[in-house]
Amino acid sequence: MSKDAILHLSRDPSFAALIGRVGRPRLSIDRQRGPYEALVRAIAHQQLHGRAAEAILGRFTALYPGGIFPNPEAVLTTDETVLRGCGFSGSKVAALRDICAKTLDGTVPTRRTSARLTDAELIERLTSIRGVGRWTVEMLLIFTLGRPDVLPVDDFGVREGYRVLYELDSQPKPRELATLGEAWAPYRSIATWYLYRAVEEARAQAPTSRA
Repeated sequence: MSKDAILHLSRDPSFAALIGRVGRPRLSIDRQRGPYEALVRAIAHQQLHGRAAEAILGRFTALYPGGIFPNPEAVLTTDETVLRGCGFSGSKVAALRDICAKTLDGTVPTRRTSARLTDAELIERLTSIRGVGRWTVEMLLIFTLGRPDVLPVDDFGVREGYRVLYELDSQPKPRELATLGEAWAPYRSIATWYLYRAVEEARAQAPTSRA
């Protein structure tokens, strides 16, 4: 897919130049992780630095035999104060419990079942869960399920990447970016990866201020 995506995106001179500097896409997809685990991990990461979220998840998995990721039944039988002790806020505990309940009733599909659902169907189903928004599901679609044509237009980094790539004064609005991004279909997930790289490149090149 990456070769076809590169050829497609390279029709745009700005993308072609970025691809030339960055190289082939290295989109990391966790194919061993299912939607349930991905959503729980996403809740832990909300509004936290990555290292802090991973520390919470480490304490969370340590609660269960073997330190392996617990199933929904195990989490639902864990006292809220114990979960809070891992570092989850009250609202995050409520979200975790809803993810577990919705996994048991089938709203959160297995990885195998997900393959039979469209991106739109998965977004509709999973955003019915407490604490799970469209962006969270889009990240799951890209980085867990490996869907090739997802453009998270509400993502600050994606919109900033577009601004940087095309040397604009301001970011496009989400609806505007959705229209602009139609030109990148059916490889919008790869385009997303490159827009993130555009931001990283700009930050690396920015002059550092001296005190």
